[in-house]
Amino acid sequence: MASTHRRNPAGGRSQVQRAARSNARASARARSSATARPSSRSLRGERRSASLGSGVAGGQGRNVTSVRLGDVQRQAKRDRKRPARRRTAIVVAAVLAVLVALAVGVIALMRAPVFVIENLDVQGADHLTGDEISHLVNVPEGTTLLSVDADGIANSLKRDAWVEEVQVNRQFPSTLQVVVTERQVGAIIEVPTGSTQLMQIWAMSTDGMWLMPIPARDSDVGKNISQKIYEDADSAMRIVGLPAGIKPEIGTYCTDDAVNDALSIVDGMTTELASQVRTVSAADPSSTLITLTNGVEIAFGDAQNIREKERICLEILSKNEGKVAYINVRVPERPTYRAA
Repeated sequence: MASTHRRNPAGGRSQVQRAARSNARASARARSSATARPSSRSLRGERRSASLGSGVAGGQGRNVTSVRLGDVQRQAKRDRKRPARRRTAIVVAAVLAVLVALAVGVIALMRAPVFVIENLDVQGADHLTGDEISHLVNVPEGTTLLSVDADGIANSLKRDAWVEEVQVNRQFPSTLQVVVTERQVGAIIEVPTGSTQLMQIWAMSTDGMWLMPIPARDSDVGKNISQKIYEDADSAMRIVGLPAGIKPEIGTYCTDDAVNDALSIVDGMTTELASQVRTVSAADPSSTLITLTNGVEIAFGDAQNIREKERICLEILSKNEGKVAYINVRVPERPTYRAA
């Protein structure tokens, strides 16, 4: 007997439901996986899309964007520099304005009748008379301490052979001080003029400059010069016995060998013997003859071995005090002397 199987409707529905639930869970997992990790194909597509979009944007805006950025940077630099330039310009303008104001003020002050020179104080000019100083220091009336030409005054004074250095000082409110450093008389020179019988007396400074011819004390010229000149002339060493042909000139240095040799001898001595020298006869450099204040004559010779010759003379004078009339040290290795 053939058996017949009959389908259970409830069991079929249960299987369908289980299949539906299984499919739903699979779909949910698929969707979750797709959301968490895109497929490589999707990523490649997105990258191509992004690259394409970037290319388009670059093609449309690359030049515009770069130019604008450079312009912005340059403009920013210019904007930063403008205030600094303005400040510099303001400072320069202010400094120039101050300088101009000062210059105008100084000029106005120099021209204004303030600090007018009322007193002239000249110091150290012992060999110049007041008239000579007034002539050399010519300060026009109304000159102020600010406008006075100090260098001009100094240069004018230096034109006189007696004047070696000058310092001009402004002493406010109204005194101009002039400090003079004079040359000192080193020797009085008897210069032959025309004939050896006629002599002209000249003053020479310690540095060998011809200062001036000294006139006779009782002459009109002699009465109008500084008497200090005669005081120095009376106490100074004299150089005599010179040959004819010497041509002195005020304010120039002596170039005569005989005169310069005589000066070198006395300058090279110590004070002990030099202070006793009264005259030096200098016919030629090799035959220089010195006469002391006590009348003793010394044949000194040229200006060689000055200190050794001086030592020998002082020794002879010391050992024979008051008994010597003549000493010869032209050859210091063989000195001789003669008793009075």
